[in-house]
Amino acid sequence: MPDVLRPVELIAEHGADIPVSGPHPPAMRFPAGHAADDGRLVRAARAGDQGAFSSLYERYGRVVHALLLARVARDEVDDLVQDVFLAAWRRLEDLRDPAAFGGWIAMIARNRATDFHRRAAEHVALPENIESPGGASEQAEANAALAAIRGLPEAYRETLMLRLVEGLTGPEIAERTGLTPASVRVNLHRGMKLLRAKLNR
Repeated sequence: MPDVLRPVELIAEHGADIPVSGPHPPAMRFPAGHAADDGRLVRAARAGDQGAFSSLYERYGRVVHALLLARVARDEVDDLVQDVFLAAWRRLEDLRDPAAFGGWIAMIARNRATDFHRRAAEHVALPENIESPGGASEQAEANAALAAIRGLPEAYRETLMLRLVEGLTGPEIAERTGLTPASVRVNLHRGMKLLRAKLNR
């Protein structure tokens, strides 16, 4: 499916660009129009319209990127994004409700991150903050910021990744995750407060 997926343009390519609940995310409720559009695109993709699937990729690429970045090392995220969308493409017929694509792709992303960690546990990995020529201190700061975000409760870290790394606005986060705008505001406010506390220790 290489012709279907194009790289999603991300706002922050480097962790240094980041200014600085519970175990399960809340149930997602997508706006009726948004969900209906997703359903239309899914049905078209099932019928062989690769452009429709590309539209879903454009719509949810940043969401998947943020969900993965909240869980795995930055260097692994781009490949895992492709894995998630490839899995979705192959399993599109399994999606019972085409309008539920947003929640379904988010679940695939979370599961892919979990699988990645299970497999990675079998290998010894180099530390993320290993020095590289030309930007060791920036790399260390970026890794510290990402580690601090990853240490937050899941709802906060996902929302912060979408805002700080992917550059989505509050309304865009609400639309693409199914959270209410009020929940997004609360998650951002509380998440930023916890993040500042962690970074100022």
